[in-house]
Amino acid sequence: MPQNWKTYKLGDFAKLRKENIQPKDFSGQKYIGLEHIGQGTFTLEGVGSSDDVSSNKSKFKAGDILYGKIRPYFQKVYQPNFDGICSTDIFVLNSKENGIVEQPFLYQLTKTKFFTDKAVETSTGTKMPRADWNSLSNIEFLIPPLPEQRAIASILSALDDKIELNLQMNKTLEDMAMTLYKHWFVDFGPFKDETFVESELGLIPEGWEVKKLGEILSIKHGYAFKGDFFTTDERQEVLLTPGNFNKNGGIQFNWSKQKFYSGKFPEDYILKKGDLLITLTDLTQSCEILGAPALIPDEDYKYLHNQRLGLVQLRDTKFTNEIIYFLANTYEYREFIKNSKTGSTVSHTAPNRIYDYKIAYPSNINLNELKDNLKNIIDKIHLNISENKTLLKQRDSLLPKLISGEISVKDV
Repeated sequence: MPQNWKTYKLGDFAKLRKENIQPKDFSGQKYIGLEHIGQGTFTLEGVGSSDDVSSNKSKFKAGDILYGKIRPYFQKVYQPNFDGICSTDIFVLNSKENGIVEQPFLYQLTKTKFFTDKAVETSTGTKMPRADWNSLSNIEFLIPPLPEQRAIASILSALDDKIELNLQMNKTLEDMAMTLYKHWFVDFGPFKDETFVESELGLIPEGWEVKKLGEILSIKHGYAFKGDFFTTDERQEVLLTPGNFNKNGGIQFNWSKQKFYSGKFPEDYILKKGDLLITLTDLTQSCEILGAPALIPDEDYKYLHNQRLGLVQLRDTKFTNEIIYFLANTYEYREFIKNSKTGSTVSHTAPNRIYDYKIAYPSNINLNELKDNLKNIIDKIHLNISENKTLLKQRDSLLPKLISGEISVKDV
């Protein structure tokens, strides 16, 4: 045991905020459900509104720790910087004011594998196991003195803050790029002073056509990888699956959840920087990631083209992967794919269905300006992704070692 560290039960230094609110008292509060918290990333992937929910919820304050108690192995943990309401399937945690543990350190503690393992062990239920607070509060933890807690939390919080900032920057950049795409292909902003003609898609600029995506691109299926998998990156060959995709497009980089392939495979299933993938399968009926696109951001790792992911191969040089990426992130496209899904428990789509999607095609227009602008934005996004991959690995490596006392702050 590190010097001056002491053992305490969780209930000695942590408590639940138990403040429920009924729908009749909702008034436009920010809402966080389990679906809004990243799996093992400790980041927020969206925020809802109390206007869109109809059952009792729990109140939380800025700085509270939100811990998903259903299937705790998903590690859905987040510390918001705003007040709001959350699902009752989330613990709202706070440190007790007794000088044992401070809130920033408690947050880092709840993110550890040890805490997760204990939450899983004390869960009740089979299909939807729930962490049990009464049992969990009796689990013992090794706790450092307050000065060391503050130093540990400071290091880990700095990494968290930078990761969060990069994610926020990328969200802003994605929104900018989507606005730019819609300016050209939805609102026809650059052509507003030209003549418009009727089409099956509505009014489009004169000289434009209506084409199916199948005339512009083809989709290649991935390889059925079989064999052994690593959870470490010793081989540096990342096997991408639909579960790696964000619902709003792009790839989730949570290295503790990655699968690294160890078997043999055809070399032409190694993806390249800038390759565009589209998910052909979603494990849920909500279809949040069905048809979602992702651009391969770099070549630090060998990303492998797995089955149920479609590789976009352009037939038309007027378009780029960046343009198709934002097209595949539009509400209209995603609803088209969702409404044509097959499967009862697992949702599927097929290349032929994607080929049927119709777009306004700029037959007589040069798209170089749009191509350059979108590529510049994507390059900035990928730089932030690359930095976050490094930061995530640093954080995930330091977190258990600092919290357990395996290494000291001065060593870091």
